[in-house]
Amino acid sequence: MDFPVEFPVRREIHRLGSGLAASYDKLRRFDLADQAYAQAIRLGGETVQILNDQGYSYMLRGNLNAARRKFEKAYSLDPGNPVIANNLELLNGSRRFIERPPNNQP
Repeated sequence: MDFPVEFPVRREIHRLGSGLAASYDKLRRFDLADQAYAQAIRLGGETVQILNDQGYSYMLRGNLNAARRKFEKAYSLDPGNPVIANNLELLNGSRRFIERPPNNQP
């Protein structure tokens, strides 16, 4: 259901949804994280913060290709963002030094 909500309220719900998704990532409940990200995107769109957080989520799972796509999209929207730049560097290090199981599970 999509109820008409004034913009400041919708923005706050979007922020909380993003935070909830990141919390699920920390708990390694990626199924719930994906649901929370989808809800946050539905409410507020695919923001730089959401893209970066989704990229980090995929990196935690070992899905480095999906992580790169999200980070690069976030970077294209905000090339001066040091968090995104650092995450891309971390991802590059992951590609060089971390072996992942074949099914992309951490």
